Amino acid sequence: MSTSVDYYFSVQSPWTYLGHERFAQMARASGAAVRVMPVDLGGKVFPVSGGLPLGQRAPQRQAYRLLELRRFSDHLRLPLVLKPRYFPVAGDDASRLIIAVDLHDGSEAALKIGGAIFAAVWAHERNIADAQVLAELLAECGLNAARLEQSRDPAVQARYEANTQRAIDAGVFGAPSYVVDGELFWGQDRLDFVERKLKAG
Repeated sequence: MSTSVDYYFSVQSPWTYLGHERFAQMARASGAAVRVMPVDLGGKVFPVSGGLPLGQRAPQRQAYRLLELRRFSDHLRLPLVLKPRYFPVAGDDASRLIIAVDLHDGSEAALKIGGAIFAAVWAHERNIADAQVLAELLAECGLNAARLEQSRDPAVQARYEANTQRAIDAGVFGAPSYVVDGELFWGQDRLDFVERKLKAG
């Protein structure tokens, strides 16, 4: 029986972007089953977990965030625009698109479109709140254009809400978070521990 990972994230999170491909590769290498779970972090998770939207955080925390983003971008050799043109950005439509792809095409396809969405914000300065951009990302990933319309289905919204509640129930308070066999790991800088857990399982 393969290990399962609940992968919780916010599509606007630079930390999710920085960890995404490493996580996807280690999950594939371990044979783990990944549940791809975009959540409403700012609107629903933060209010019950004590988190604050970026603009409401203390100046010292905002400054240190930029320093750490640069450090990890350099360390991982991943391109990252520290202050992208379209950030902050509404992420609900992009989140629902990932869910629609997951429902119709499976988790690997959902990981693929997720990676494209994260890079669109943080590497390419594209507006993921724009339906045309989402359509372009689907095409670039070789995915069915119908997924955009399907992302507006009530079942997709219900899954989005269920993901968010499941995150709250699991004790998630930030993105990305990984739950492996009930154990929570927060942050892309904890992926070494995730990998050890996967190998042990």
